[in-house]
Amino acid sequence: MSDNIASSQQAFNIKYNSITFSSTSGTSSSSHQHHNQDYGVIKEQDRLLPIANVGRIMKQILPTNAKISKEAKETMQECVSEFISFVTGEASDKCHKEKRKTVNGDDICWALATLGFDDYAEPLKRYLHKFRELECEKANNQHNNNNRVISTTTNNNNLIEKYNSYGGEDDED
Repeated sequence: MSDNIASSQQAFNIKYNSITFSSTSGTSSSSHQHHNQDYGVIKEQDRLLPIANVGRIMKQILPTNAKISKEAKETMQECVSEFISFVTGEASDKCHKEKRKTVNGDDICWALATLGFDDYAEPLKRYLHKFRELECEKANNQHNNNNRVISTTTNNNNLIEKYNSYGGEDDED
């Protein structure tokens, strides 16, 4: 089994903006040769999610006394990293066609649906909508708190001016 993992790691390629990087060959191919110096080879640690994070996520679904083998974590690490690259690549292609530089949550949802992962796209759309609502709420609360501080400061300054107009002494001199 570990031979299969090793051979799949050797054959693993990442496609990004028409440049293919190989994890073992040390070379990259491109229709634009001058891009090769800019990108180089992606290191394995840069293309995979941290194995500790993968293991932590896996443990959340398992019973507390369950154990996970190193091989299972490594296999899952490869799978989720490839899945993320696959979906992100599709979203990136869409952005490139639309002459945009930033991939957003809507692009990821679109890519999931386009690639046939509707079961994931719909809950993610709902999550994204809820997340944006909460961010808006948080921004509004922040804005309201800032207005309260300004209002309190203005009220305090008005009280000081009123006090001074009645012959009170000003401590600021």
